[in-house]
Amino acid sequence: MLRSLIAAASLVLVAVSLWQLESARSGLTIAALDVDGTPATVYRQPDGTGPAVVIAHGFAGSRQLMEAFALTLARAGYVTVSFDFQGHGRNRRPMAGDVTRIDGTTTYLVAETAAVVDAALTLPDVDGRVALLGHSMATDILVRHAQTDPRVAAVVAVSMYSEAVTKTRPARLLIVTGEWERFLRAAALDALRLVDPAAAEGETVSDPDGATVRRAVVAPLVEHVGVLYSPTSLAEARTWLDQAFGRQSSGPVTATGVWIVLLLGGIVALAWPLAGLLPGRADRPVSPGLATFLAAVGVPAATTPLLLYPLDMQVLPVLVADYLVLHLLVYGAIALAILRFRGVRFRSTPLLAALVLVGYGLGVFGLALDRYTASFVPHAERIPIVLALACGAVPFMVADGLVTEGGRARLWRRRVARVAFLASLGLAVALDFERLFFLVMILPVILLFFLTFGTMGRWVGRQTGAPVAAGAALGVILAWALGVSFPLIAQ
Repeated sequence: MLRSLIAAASLVLVAVSLWQLESARSGLTIAALDVDGTPATVYRQPDGTGPAVVIAHGFAGSRQLMEAFALTLARAGYVTVSFDFQGHGRNRRPMAGDVTRIDGTTTYLVAETAAVVDAALTLPDVDGRVALLGHSMATDILVRHAQTDPRVAAVVAVSMYSEAVTKTRPARLLIVTGEWERFLRAAALDALRLVDPAAAEGETVSDPDGATVRRAVVAPLVEHVGVLYSPTSLAEARTWLDQAFGRQSSGPVTATGVWIVLLLGGIVALAWPLAGLLPGRADRPVSPGLATFLAAVGVPAATTPLLLYPLDMQVLPVLVADYLVLHLLVYGAIALAILRFRGVRFRSTPLLAALVLVGYGLGVFGLALDRYTASFVPHAERIPIVLALACGAVPFMVADGLVTEGGRARLWRRRVARVAFLASLGLAVALDFERLFFLVMILPVILLFFLTFGTMGRWVGRQTGAPVAAGAALGVILAWALGVSFPLIAQ
């Protein structure tokens, strides 16, 4: 009975969320645009003309992540053009140049932005005016482009950090920061005080001639990603652009964040009653003894970073992907060897359970993620990367499934297993910070993976009593999630 109630409630939640998210798109013309190989999406009203707003995502992001801004501004009469940077999303071209140097990758991304701006201004519904809006990494790119392009009437920088901001350029700049982004709030205030040393958050300041206008606002109760869906961020951006172009907009903004969370949460919740339909086993996996458990999580966590520290290789065209494959592989191999040596039996793997979990995780949750949140469908150049990552992710997750007994282990054991792995990655970064710094940016992906896919895998493992099956399926999903998330780089 409980499973039926949860299934019904989850289906209702998913249906309502889908209706709200699709309603946010209704009435707009949404079309693909290719700018010399850079994939973009154009959002506009079916009739009428207006200024163009070029929208750019942050590091490891994609167009989907910026859609709340694209929809809000399109409904306000702007023609919004959102695009994927080199190496990101559906963009097949890897990031060129040195990612650690301003005269490296940044130069190429500024040039790519310029090409998109040129293409946006040639669209038939654009009235010849243009503004820029970007998040995180993109803010620096857009600031640098605006300094050299007199056509740019205004810039909206969300979660901005850029050393290129000067006292006079960009001439009209709005900076929006999440309340929980303390470092970036300080950077925003510094940019504001270049114009008025006494300025405070929430104020609009200008120089005596009115040639430079600047504003810094804080979106309440959000962080680096939540700021993209905050009604405050969306309303401030719309108002700022309206003022720059002498327009006036009214009505609610398209704050889709809540519905995205409810949709994905409903899909995860639905996995529990669906898992109950799989064939079950009455006997549960044998619980590893305390000493075996501690050895299987502690030894690989401590030794893997030390074993891999001397190695330095770059074969895969993704930042730190080579190291991550090896870390997962070595970690999983050590854990499996300890479990085997200590007499833990590796049960037979029911193929159906593994296929169902992979199909539901990638085909249902993954496609919803791809449409509304972030690029999750890989293009051809990413497939070899996913396969390579699977060589490490599958043994790692199989070992994780065994030490957590397919999700049936006590909560403290599951938490210790997760913390040990994250601590292992942290130790690797500490040993070689310069080379492995980008591992820090992978941590949110891994945490979200365990929160969503890991929860679904635990339910499958509990129902089937097959930790190897659930672990292998989760390994495939983890490889997929990592393979589509991080930017491609030119070798």
